[in-house]
Amino acid sequence: MSLIVQKYGGSSVSSVEKIEHIAKRISKIKNEGNDLVIVVSAMGDTTDKLLELAFKLNPDPPKRERDMLLSSGETISSSLLSIALHSIGEEAIAFNGAQGGIITSEVYTKARIQKIEIKNILKELKRGMIVVVAGFQGITLHNNITTLGRGGSDTTAVALAAALKADLCEIYTDVEGIYTADPRIVPEARKLKHISYEDTLELASLGAKVIHLRAIELAKKYKITLHIRSSFTEKEGTIIA
Repeated sequence: MSLIVQKYGGSSVSSVEKIEHIAKRISKIKNEGNDLVIVVSAMGDTTDKLLELAFKLNPDPPKRERDMLLSSGETISSSLLSIALHSIGEEAIAFNGAQGGIITSEVYTKARIQKIEIKNILKELKRGMIVVVAGFQGITLHNNITTLGRGGSDTTAVALAAALKADLCEIYTDVEGIYTADPRIVPEARKLKHISYEDTLELASLGAKVIHLRAIELAKKYKITLHIRSSFTEKEGTIIA
């Protein structure tokens, strides 16, 4: 039995149909005998729509209230995915960042994870639950909700994998791995089977968007094996190690 952390991005949970699709994928992996912690982003462009509403009301919305607002996107995704898993007979539980024990700094909109209290997650895993955690967010020691900034859900997944000593962290996205160039722009781009942390850090620093720089730094620090793969196919992706 392995403990696997999976992260699904906004494109993977952007509709009811896509949530149902990944619920079936998760169920298959669970039934192979694995323990699963799932991290989700907000649905599609939810974050942008919420920001647009905030700026319509106030050209300079308070950062604390902005984080309260934006954190709702991932909370919705985690709840919906848990509901979808229940509908196909799986036992699942949804956590927001606070319930998942993600403690952050006091810096709104760009908080850093300071520690993760994993007791709630371990308790549910022991009960056989699939634990679905809202990415991109946490809570301060003063009980204020914060968000982690760009790439926050990637960071959440890798940080959880490190805290839980997971066997693998899978990052699901809308491409099949890391390529020598953007395959949507350069058709002859070649998918890499393996890549080092250092080379991935260089790609991320130059603007590659498959996984965020902070997540790679965490993976390198805690020696977390990452598998970058597509939510929409069964093909193997790119291993970062």
